[in-house]
Amino acid sequence: MKSLTLLFLNSIFINNFVLAKFLGLCPVFGVSNQFKSAIGLSIATIFVLVLSSIISYLIYYLVLVPLDIIWINIILFIFIIAAIVQISEIIIKSKSPILQRNLGIYLPLITTNCAVLGVSLINIRENYNLFETIIYATGAGIGFALVLVAFSAIREQLSLADIPKNFSGSSIAMITMGLIAIGFMGFSGFRL
Repeated sequence: MKSLTLLFLNSIFINNFVLAKFLGLCPVFGVSNQFKSAIGLSIATIFVLVLSSIISYLIYYLVLVPLDIIWINIILFIFIIAAIVQISEIIIKSKSPILQRNLGIYLPLITTNCAVLGVSLINIRENYNLFETIIYATGAGIGFALVLVAFSAIREQLSLADIPKNFSGSSIAMITMGLIAIGFMGFSGFRL
């Protein structure tokens, strides 16, 4: 139980794939202008991350390994992610057309979000079992959501601040992201 808790907390804070592995930066910078959009994308990404990790794990170990065709895993994982994103988009469009309009192109781009594919590949590389895969994917999704929501809240406040012209826009966003990453580095000594 202790190792599962560590895996979960590790994926959220210590090895956060946005701040430590630099995966998923495009949606973080693209959708972080509005807090509401950041929450919507966070929920959709968590859903896609967990579901795609489970399906990728099952297909990898139940189909690809027995047939000795593991070389096709990346292509297959991308198809799995694309299908799950399409299902998510249909659900969001029917439940909240405003959120779907606010997310715009970034919702379908979850398909090409390197973080979603990266989590599935990390699960395979680390040889996690199915339960560990679910724990890691959930933690990674929560870590992504935490960074995205915090960054969007900070960016909304920065839009009201008096920032020198040379530091406005992308410059202050990069500086802010660096400071958030430094803050998360403080968790690296965390032990249970």
